[in-house]
Amino acid sequence: MDIRIQAIHFDATAQLEAFVQKKVSKLEQYFDGILTAEVSLKVIKPETAKNKEASIRLLIKNGDCFAAKVNDTFEEAVDDCVEALEKQLIKFKEKIRAK
Repeated sequence: MDIRIQAIHFDATAQLEAFVQKKVSKLEQYFDGILTAEVSLKVIKPETAKNKEASIRLLIKNGDCFAAKVNDTFEEAVDDCVEALEKQLIKFKEKIRAK
């Protein structure tokens, strides 16, 4: 799986990028056909609580999955996105099996 990380309005640290890589790569255990993961990290203006947005788009065989979450830290937002995508991938896999 190819993971692309895009930081909007800020520079992502190596530590943050490593965290994202680790979390997103775990999605492969739910579905083998993931081709690409596009991760966008964005700081929402103005500066308030919960101003970190993470969105992840998974390009998979026969479709794609998307999740976007806003939280206090990028780590929490990425965690929430990965959780949502796990559920989507499980449903997607069940649909394929049913056919």
